[in-house]
Amino acid sequence: MTSLHPRKLPRWRVLASPLTRRILAVNLLAPVVLVAGLFYLDHYKQELIRSELEGLGAQAAMIAAAIGEGAVMEADGGGYDLNPLVAPSMLRRLAEPAKLRARLFDRDGDQTADTRVRHSPKGAVQIEELPSIPRWSDRLRLSLEKHVGHLWEGETLPPYPEGHSPSAADFSEVGVALAGRPDWALRSRKGGGLMLTATAPVQHYKQVAGAVLLTSDDAAIGRSLFQVRVAILEIFTLSLGLTIGLSLYMAGTIARPIRKLALAAERVRHGHGRAHAIPDLSDRRDEIGELSLALKDMTEALWRRMDAIEAFAADVSHEIKNPLTSLRSAVETAARIENPEQQRRLMAIILDDVGRLNRLITDISDASRVDAEMSRIETAPVSMSGLLDTLAEVYGTTTADQGLRIVLDRPDDDPLTVMGLDSRLMQVLRNLIANAVSFSPPGGVIALGAQHRDGRIVVTVDDQGPGIPANKLEAIFERFYSERPEGEKFGTHSGLGLSISRQIIDAHGGSLTAANRDGGGARFILDLPAA
Repeated sequence: MTSLHPRKLPRWRVLASPLTRRILAVNLLAPVVLVAGLFYLDHYKQELIRSELEGLGAQAAMIAAAIGEGAVMEADGGGYDLNPLVAPSMLRRLAEPAKLRARLFDRDGDQTADTRVRHSPKGAVQIEELPSIPRWSDRLRLSLEKHVGHLWEGETLPPYPEGHSPSAADFSEVGVALAGRPDWALRSRKGGGLMLTATAPVQHYKQVAGAVLLTSDDAAIGRSLFQVRVAILEIFTLSLGLTIGLSLYMAGTIARPIRKLALAAERVRHGHGRAHAIPDLSDRRDEIGELSLALKDMTEALWRRMDAIEAFAADVSHEIKNPLTSLRSAVETAARIENPEQQRRLMAIILDDVGRLNRLITDISDASRVDAEMSRIETAPVSMSGLLDTLAEVYGTTTADQGLRIVLDRPDDDPLTVMGLDSRLMQVLRNLIANAVSFSPPGGVIALGAQHRDGRIVVTVDDQGPGIPANKLEAIFERFYSERPEGEKFGTHSGLGLSISRQIIDAHGGSLTAANRDGGGARFILDLPAA
């Protein structure tokens, strides 16, 4: 059973409606996917590594060139060797400002100098840089690298040798440099991480005297990536705030008015009377404003329809009551009298009332079906010229014995086509012509006219009768109104014919009006849009 009270929507549904959540989800999807993809920065990582290697190679070439010019001596067997006294010192002074670890190999592939090794009278001392205390940013960077991925994700890299006395055999890139060509390599460090190496040949007069090896870890690259990620996160946070704010604003301008309209429609549905109305949002000048106007017009149309149904029911009740009262009185009287002549007269009254009720119920049924039928029909082109030709011929034949004459005036080369239902348009024309026949005097003329005027089809039906009282030109189209010629038997017409005709023409988008002719008589004007 339907509740008489409007359903209350939960407050959380109003504040966070499904439409609001969908708007947020759609607007947030793009920035979230973007920031998730940018966490990896694959292309940017490769560019950073390539740039770091190029810089490392350039530094190795400069150091090798400097040593080749100032720390090389002639060998006993020909060619050139590294000066064991000058070369290590020059290597250390050139590499220390760049904070790089540099090693020097002779042309036999043996290591002769290392910036991490200091020689003293008591022997060689290995220098190891102590790691600095990690800041929060470093801890966050290391955590990101742990969860997001290492700098190099691809094929397996060669290990980085951790021994204190390596040789050219431990570094393939050193062998390439001793052959006279610079080279670089990526190596994996024990415990995780990446080591970048670059080598350059030490040459003097195009003869190789040794090779310089520079090594660098991935800390600088990691910091650069971390800074980019932090910048992206900052931009993402700002865009996320803007996106959420704009999404909530959009949801407020879309979801809240729709919810308001839904609640108003719910109140109208379950309310009593016309106290509840659809809010007018037409000042928005958008689709929601159009929706509010459409709902408002629909509600008003429903109220008009309900008013018409109530008025129609009241009119039907009133009109049926009269013949029923007469019928009841005649039946009760016939049961008490015994005079055959009086009984015959009473039976005639009873038959007349039954016939009147039959006509009334038939017309009421037709009137109640017209509106529903016209709302469902599929219109088709209808030639008004063809309908008028047929009716003029039929009525011209049937009214000849009354001395009436039917005159038709229409263009010969225009079918006067309209869109509609031919059977209902035929019904309207028959009703108007029959009405003119009933009011026309013997020997009168009924004039039918039709013409194309400004995109409209105008049909007129004229008679030479007494005309219509000036104050009744609109009243004749009301239900059950009857204005009949003198001498016509009462109850012959139900008073619904003109009302049904106007109802049909209104459904076709036209108009049906009445007027009085200057020379006397009535004129009905039928105006329909041309096809």
